[in-house]
Amino acid sequence: MPYSCLLYFEDETQFALQLAHEAGLTPERIDRHRFPDGELKLRLPPHLPSHVVLLRSLVDPNEKLVELLLAARTARQLGAQKLILVAPYLAYMRQDIAFQPGEAVSQRVVGQLLASLFDTVITVDPHLHRINTLDTVIPGTQTVTLSAAPLLGDLIAQRHVNPFLIGPDSESAQWVAAAAQHHGFDYAVCQKVRHGDQSVDIVLPAIDVTGRAVVVLDDIASSGRTLARAAQLLLAAGATCVDVAVTHALFRGDALQVIQDAGVSLILSTNSIFHTTNAISVSPLISKKLIRRIQNRESICHLETSQTDVYRDWPSQ
Repeated sequence: MPYSCLLYFEDETQFALQLAHEAGLTPERIDRHRFPDGELKLRLPPHLPSHVVLLRSLVDPNEKLVELLLAARTARQLGAQKLILVAPYLAYMRQDIAFQPGEAVSQRVVGQLLASLFDTVITVDPHLHRINTLDTVIPGTQTVTLSAAPLLGDLIAQRHVNPFLIGPDSESAQWVAAAAQHHGFDYAVCQKVRHGDQSVDIVLPAIDVTGRAVVVLDDIASSGRTLARAAQLLLAAGATCVDVAVTHALFRGDALQVIQDAGVSLILSTNSIFHTTNAISVSPLISKKLIRRIQNRESICHLETSQTDVYRDWPSQ
């Protein structure tokens, strides 16, 4: 079995053990030590198989990118010939152009770093704006982009009869459509004008939500201001209740309180990032693809796909 080892860090033990069990991998923890000056020391298993999966969700990414650099290079020295990164949340995707002279285009820089370390990158709902596909971001590396939107749609269907799904801006349209599609939910998207990280204006679409349960759905929640403003407007427009469903629950600072204070009834998220709002796991979504590769050694491009999944070929062995 070519891919037999899953490397993980202690803070992601629960997710790692679930993924390893589902995909038939042997979980191996990377030991991590911090020196008094802040530098990191990692210790991997002394002998690794030729094909290795490394799990690291990149919330609070700055230090974790250093971990990936150290772990990937060391894994190669210990016998890994092919390395797969499973990053349920992939950071540094929003800055895809320089808005002001001299700005670093972090998406490009981080993408090139990952391309230099890994043969394949698997992620869930990357926060792409003007870039359509992840293989453009991580050049020369095979990429697998999975969507949790259908999972969130299933979760919403368990809680509401005939809900209305709303995306807070045009960029959320793809996820709202994917979540609504299977169950035939009504859906629409708002218009958003951002004045800064903490200041946004929202314009509701021309719809009637009177007496309807509404779910505001997006790929990511960070400051919470956009979701909160959308909820306030929807309740004022006559919605009976407003829930929030997101793939990546960042919820920085007071974001969760801001959303709750706006009148949101329920907040749902996936476990791509560990959070108290986690209501569904993306591990089966990821393990399903790993299992096909591990057991059948099939190219993902030959698998059955849906409109919400984007797959690339795995590297040849």
